Amino acid sequence: MSTKPDEMGKSQQEEGDNDLNTTQSDPQIVAIDNVDTALAAKMHLVNVAIDEIGFTAYHTKLFFLNGFGYGVDSLLLFLMSISADQVVTQYPPKFNRGAQLGFYFALLVGALFWGSTADIIGRKWAFNFSLLTSAIFAITAGAAPNYAGWSTLVAVSAFGSGGNLVLDTTVFLEYLPSDKQWLLTLLAGWWGVGQTVAGLIAWPFMAGYSCPTDGSVPCTDDNNMGWRYLFYTCGALVFVLSMARVLVIRFHETPKFLLCQGMDEDVIKTLHDLAQKHNRECSLTLDQLQACGQIHSAHAKDKATFAEIGVHIRGLFSTQTLTFSTLLVWLSWALIGLGYALYYVYLPEYLASRGASAGETSTYITWRNYAITNLCAVPGPIIASFMCELPIFGRKGTMAIGAFITMAFFFGYTAVKTSAQNLGFSCAISVSINIYYATLYAYTVEILPSAHRGTGNGIAVALNRLMGMVSALIGAFTSTSTSVPIYVCAALLGMGGILAVLFPLESRGRQSI
Repeated sequence: MSTKPDEMGKSQQEEGDNDLNTTQSDPQIVAIDNVDTALAAKMHLVNVAIDEIGFTAYHTKLFFLNGFGYGVDSLLLFLMSISADQVVTQYPPKFNRGAQLGFYFALLVGALFWGSTADIIGRKWAFNFSLLTSAIFAITAGAAPNYAGWSTLVAVSAFGSGGNLVLDTTVFLEYLPSDKQWLLTLLAGWWGVGQTVAGLIAWPFMAGYSCPTDGSVPCTDDNNMGWRYLFYTCGALVFVLSMARVLVIRFHETPKFLLCQGMDEDVIKTLHDLAQKHNRECSLTLDQLQACGQIHSAHAKDKATFAEIGVHIRGLFSTQTLTFSTLLVWLSWALIGLGYALYYVYLPEYLASRGASAGETSTYITWRNYAITNLCAVPGPIIASFMCELPIFGRKGTMAIGAFITMAFFFGYTAVKTSAQNLGFSCAISVSINIYYATLYAYTVEILPSAHRGTGNGIAVALNRLMGMVSALIGAFTSTSTSVPIYVCAALLGMGGILAVLFPLESRGRQSI
């Protein structure tokens, strides 16, 4: 096995279990020299080359096109939750939370499937086609003839968006210069854009074209077309966004994926083409990469076997520190999955109950407040992107602060007495919870090794969706219009803040491997 070239100018700290870079003199987040010397050396060279090229117009396009994935995942989640009550009223099922369970199960399967295949066959195909899958089935869900049909079509649409969300941060990170990795946090602002669009479109459709849910009049297509209009409109919007991914940019496989595949020539070609197109320098040569030796830890001998998946899972636990970090991050995703779903998926019911207690029973007011609250999700990632680059906070501190502030707002929300308090606390929670969520999204892919990043991120998101299924069961057997889910959410966010403090790795100012 060849050793790391001297010209890399990099001193490896080997303290404790030799896997955590403990000083700022070492720019990489996790040291993997003891796992695969060749991969560590090559990854450092590629990072230097990406930094040399810098931020280009290509990265700007990726920011918007990858952001669409965030927005679509958020939009589809809110379409399902917004329209569920009207579909249930029109087509009464035996179990009225079946759509939520199916939706989250499809998101879970999508995250696992696309996450693992992204490490095996590449990021490109999921990036190009996942949104298209979501768009087609979201449109057809608007024409569903019954509850079972609607639930199935919504679930298939979620399968595409679930995989897409895993790839958005992965693809963007693997092209980003190290001094621009804070943009990963800002990327989550698109989540708020997606739910805001869903809320704004739902406002006129659901308020003006929905039948009463109290059974006072028969609910048919004559008086309940709002949810269909909602799916047609939003599905068409997603279709336009999916076409933009193909037409606006010619996406090339990420250089770090190619590197892990042992395709050194393609790595050089990708980086040099990017540099040449944008009039930048790229001094990395094929000889430099090949002098580092052969990578041995990124894949199994036969990629067409389950052993390949095993390699990517074991790679997430290749060192003591990486093991501890992976487990804490996955647990954080599970906690926020339950807390976020309980609050946001059932927010319309809780908003309606709080509005009624404050003397507001108007459907128009309920949906107006819903749209405003969703819009307030956008500033959270913007604030987080500034905080996470400050030495006093970093990624870990930003997550902890966002979680603890959200916990406090949750407790305060249970005591609202007026319409203004109701809307104010809803908006404050929307801002603070997205400070935490946006940073967690970015941090997760930053600390995962490139060779196994899709798998690790996919499992994290899948755990998040699994807890979303749990929230659907809670909603089926308890009253989500009471304060109980809010207290539960507060406790979960508090636990998330504690875990953030315990994370063993700080990714601010470090290069992802």
